[in-house]
Amino acid sequence: MGVEGTLEYLSDLLSSAKKKKKKQMQTVSLKIRMDCEGCARKAKQVLSGVKGAKSVEVDMKQQKATVTGYVEAKKVLKAAQSTKKKVEMWPYVPYNLVANPYVSQAYDKKAPPNMVRSIPNTATISETTVDDHYTTMFSDENPNACSIM
Repeated sequence: MGVEGTLEYLSDLLSSAKKKKKKQMQTVSLKIRMDCEGCARKAKQVLSGVKGAKSVEVDMKQQKATVTGYVEAKKVLKAAQSTKKKVEMWPYVPYNLVANPYVSQAYDKKAPPNMVRSIPNTATISETTVDDHYTTMFSDENPNACSIM
C-alpha cells in the first residue's frame, strides 16, 4: 500500500465519520379540523411541503391527514399548525387494541367507526403481600387452613 492508498483510506475513514444516519420511513397521522375542500387543499399543500414527505393523503370525512416519508412527527405537526387550524396527533386506535374501550376517557362519539381514543393503560393489577397472605390462608395446600374454617 503506497502513499496514495493510505491517503485514500484516511479520506474514506474521515468522510464516513461525518455522514448522518438516514431517517427511517415514517407514517404520521394528524387530526385536522377541515370544514371545506379549500381547507383540505390548504392542509395537503402545506404538508406536502414538509422536507422528506413522499405522499400526503387527506380524508375530509374523518378529519385525518396522513404524511408518509422520511419525516419527523414534530415537524409535520408544526407545519400543520401553521395553517391556523385545530391540529393534534391522530388520537384514535382500533377498539380491539384497548383494554377497556368503553371507559369515559376512551369512548368518543366523534370517533370514526370501530375506533376509540388511545388512553394509557391505568388499570394494572398489582399484587401485594397482604393479598398473598389471604390466598395462602384459604389454600388446600396449607395444613393450618382447617383451624381457620
